[in-house]
Amino acid sequence: MDSTAGHTLFETAIGVCGMAWGPAGITAVQLPEPTPEGTRQRLLRNLPAPVPEAEPPPVVQSAITELKAALRGERPADLRHLPLDMSRLTPFLQRVYERARAIPPGQVLNYGELAAEMGDRNMARAIGQAMGANPFAPVVPCHRVLAAGGQAGGFSASGGALTKWRLLAIEGYQPGGQPSLFD
Repeated sequence: MDSTAGHTLFETAIGVCGMAWGPAGITAVQLPEPTPEGTRQRLLRNLPAPVPEAEPPPVVQSAITELKAALRGERPADLRHLPLDMSRLTPFLQRVYERARAIPPGQVLNYGELAAEMGDRNMARAIGQAMGANPFAPVVPCHRVLAAGGQAGGFSASGGALTKWRLLAIEGYQPGGQPSLFD
């Protein structure tokens, strides 16, 4: 990675997204907010220092290109290989996000299943909170983690559950494995 930190906004099929980076990788990704300035503010809100707007280095530009393709529904939508800098996160959040990254595009787990895979089904609420605090959506695909019974559960991006379902539809997810009336 480049030795400098920066951020940029970019147009996608679902609106203006944002990405921030630093010497160790991508530090934040932001789904669209109602305005580009809202996207920028939410992107930068939890970063430890001011991060200037800048031209992305090649590895970040490549990540942006892949994210744009994924949000257009092009395959593959698997973004696991993108270099994320999770160093400012707790070990628990790092584990949760790495496991969420392993959920293939178009597939889902629920909070309880993810908690059980991590060793304690009683952590389902903590998993939900971790998904709500995800600073890398949709590169860490929190939209692929549902509530019990296939319900959307929460989703902290603008548009809430509708955005979650839209991201899943872009990936080809079919609730219950069945196409909808509109497929």
